[in-house]
Amino acid sequence: MIQNDGAEGTERAAAIEESPGRPGDSFRVTLRPITGDDREEFLGLVRASAGLHHPWISLPGTADGFQALLTRYAQPDEECLLVRLRDTGAIVGVININNIIRGRFQCGAIAYAAFAPTAGQGYMSEGLQLLLRHAFEDLRLHRLEAQVQPGNRASLKLLERHGFRKEGYSPDLLFIDGAWRDHERWAITARMTGTRPTPPHHTLPDR
Repeated sequence: MIQNDGAEGTERAAAIEESPGRPGDSFRVTLRPITGDDREEFLGLVRASAGLHHPWISLPGTADGFQALLTRYAQPDEECLLVRLRDTGAIVGVININNIIRGRFQCGAIAYAAFAPTAGQGYMSEGLQLLLRHAFEDLRLHRLEAQVQPGNRASLKLLERHGFRKEGYSPDLLFIDGAWRDHERWAITARMTGTRPTPPHHTLPDR
């Protein structure tokens, strides 16, 4: 796995501070990297969303767990982005890009969750649209993958809505909520989204 240098890490953070807006954008949400200042709001939302998240995803619900999350996502091949309301700054969801691999792969795996107080209002759909722009234009990734449990219809519909394609089915793929869970595998590439062309990442080989 090829990791980014410090200068590139700073550039990545700047690219998504309060999300990549453009003239004419009408997004109600922004993306911002998680920080220690978000702890109390984040943990409160995790507790309030326990019923919504079970058994699809497990998020840290303690101060120690939150600190472990910050430590993990301080690494250059991981990103934890909060979806926040543009007008109030309230957190409505979270989207992670995990295990970013450079070289010939140029790929990351995403995981995401809405929070119960604002679920069902389309905020995560807008957040995922911003995430795709960030991943393919700012990070210059080629591909994003997502693993979703077959019963999580809301999550599958979100991927379908944004052009992800189903690539397969993996029994006992991930350990979640105390058990190995079956998952469908979905993916999308920059070409599939019609993303505006960007120079290839410097780790992509010439041939």
